[in-house]
Amino acid sequence: MKKLKKILIGTHNQGKFREISNLLSKKIKKISPISLKILSPKETGKSFLANSQLKANYFYKKSKIISISDDSGLSIDCLNGKPGIYSARWAKKYGNFHKAMKKILYLVNKKNSKKKNKNFKAKFICCLSLKIPNKKIFSVTGIIKGKISSKIIGNKGFGYDPIFIPNKYIITYGQMNRKKKMLIDHRFLAFKKLKKRFNI
Repeated sequence: MKKLKKILIGTHNQGKFREISNLLSKKIKKISPISLKILSPKETGKSFLANSQLKANYFYKKSKIISISDDSGLSIDCLNGKPGIYSARWAKKYGNFHKAMKKILYLVNKKNSKKKNKNFKAKFICCLSLKIPNKKIFSVTGIIKGKISSKIIGNKGFGYDPIFIPNKYIITYGQMNRKKKMLIDHRFLAFKKLKKRFNI
């Protein structure tokens, strides 16, 4: 593939747009669907992979610009993988991410209250898909394991960052310096795989 001059980052989430922009080469012009007045598609997929591919295909079809999209979320062991692909929708359901985090902490503590072997394990999953003209879509996945914190801690990052402590750390994503977090998170792990194949 030739060197990219521009790419559409298929998300209306400003936190995601910023993170993906920072991962891409500075020489590439990053375009938001908001600037082109392109609405978000309905996420009807049953997996992170299906939704990321759906979005990349949709934004490419609407813009005719090479498009990259991600679908990501928080999967919690004791909640049978929830909120998972519905992570963003939980925030809408409960009013905002802060209220959704409070609900998650309540549910996790309730599940563990009567158990000897308490389970706070969780993981962030990111599937990135890149749609290139006249070629099949290319997708990669990044996973970072960790646990749910005892309370909401930190005001950095976005989404569920303040309740997730990655393995080998004692602080949440919400407490981390942005650059430090970016180098260990699920989106970066997925992007590294993508970068091995494409000059982005």
